[in-house]
Amino acid sequence: MISKVYSAVNIGYDGNLVEVECDSNKGLPRFNIVGLADKAVNESKERVRGAMANSHFDFPNGHITVNLAPANLPKDGTHFDLPMAIGLLVISGQLLQKNVDGILFAGELSLDGKLRSTRGALSIAETARKNNIKTVIVPEGNAEQAALVKEISVIGAKNLIDVVLHLIGEKIIEPTPSPDLEIAVQKEVSVSISDIRGQESAKRALAIAAAGHHNILFTGPPGAGKTMLAKALTNLLPAPTYDELFEITKIHSIYGETSEIMRERPFRSPHHTASFVAIIGGGTKAMPGEVSLSHHGVLFLDEIPEYPRQSLEALRQPLEDHKVHISRAAGRVTYPANFMLVATKNPCPCGYLGDDSHECECTQQQILNYQKRISGPLMDRIDMVVEVSRVPQEELLRPKESDKNEDETLRQQIQKARKLQVERNKGKTNSALPNKTIVAKAKLTPKAENLLTTAADRLKLSARGYFKIIKVARTIADLNDSADITEREISEALQYRQQ
Repeated sequence: MISKVYSAVNIGYDGNLVEVECDSNKGLPRFNIVGLADKAVNESKERVRGAMANSHFDFPNGHITVNLAPANLPKDGTHFDLPMAIGLLVISGQLLQKNVDGILFAGELSLDGKLRSTRGALSIAETARKNNIKTVIVPEGNAEQAALVKEISVIGAKNLIDVVLHLIGEKIIEPTPSPDLEIAVQKEVSVSISDIRGQESAKRALAIAAAGHHNILFTGPPGAGKTMLAKALTNLLPAPTYDELFEITKIHSIYGETSEIMRERPFRSPHHTASFVAIIGGGTKAMPGEVSLSHHGVLFLDEIPEYPRQSLEALRQPLEDHKVHISRAAGRVTYPANFMLVATKNPCPCGYLGDDSHECECTQQQILNYQKRISGPLMDRIDMVVEVSRVPQEELLRPKESDKNEDETLRQQIQKARKLQVERNKGKTNSALPNKTIVAKAKLTPKAENLLTTAADRLKLSARGYFKIIKVARTIADLNDSADITEREISEALQYRQQ
């Protein structure tokens, strides 16, 4: 007798449907799993056997073969435990095939029969919807996340016994309702704008970057507040939309970082010793890297010249295409990588070049070598470069009343500007618009166009730099609630361009 149970496997960012076929024949007791299964899947044999025995189900006798089809697709993960157990219950007559038809199963079994959460539940549920499977049974810990997928019924079960009782109709488990995404999330804000003394021009630049999703680089001496400015950004960004929240949760679920819903935009800050694979993604299973884990959020690189040049140069493609392609001998996968790059750097190795209160000790050659760590093509992809000066000590010591409304005022301005962009650009921010589209959407006045042309000629701007100035100016106009881009917006955008 053969049973067929549906499950799924994550291959990169997308899921693939898998048929778990179970067969039992006469012969010596044996349990084989075929179909390009990795070690975690092969170890399912002992977990399934123990879970069935401790849940008071009979384990079938004879020569058992489990085939994970299609056989040429690599299978990994522990979520095949549940579909295997269900398939074995069918071939042993404890369940009927009609009880499991049209249902997708996924979940890891403990030896006592309880269901443990697994990674990739959202992608698995999405695979079910794409294949017109209307019901998904997953561990209770994954149910809320999987319920983000609309048009399917998600059943969250605690153990194997509950799954079987639900299938035979003796103890029906109610489907998990769609999660309420309007629930306010209490943010843990380590740094707010109101905590930063001075730096009004840098705060203004940060608001522009947040409103238009622009890449920004803060440069200045140590202790000037560059890192604080970057960390304050998390409190200014607007809440993610449903589609953005779905993609954020999906990528983090595939990575195995959470089994819950990600309700905030990610803020990733990898150490400068992080490997190329950790930042870009890859490995034997082609897992997502920091550029993908910061999708629809912020990738913060503190002291960017200290990162390996190979990793920095690899950022060029995702910064342009908003996706990263990982090619390995086993295949090629693509992950989304639409992140906002926020970086900081010192002007020289000692950090005090141009500082009025501290003399620089670096030689000219040391300064040149340090500046060359960031290539010209990468700098050209950074929309805004902001110089941050040291705050006078007397201002640091002067008592300051914390302005709690400063964050809220900036946040409201950013949300208003972002709403204008989304409505005008059909869901896209200004930074994400193609060059030919931004020209039609920009609405430059004749004087603004003349100023931009003159500046581009004198500064020898590249075509990319030329359009980035227009995009930044469009965001400034949105913050100023201006329909057209005037000389004022172009002038402000030009001052953020690296000379």
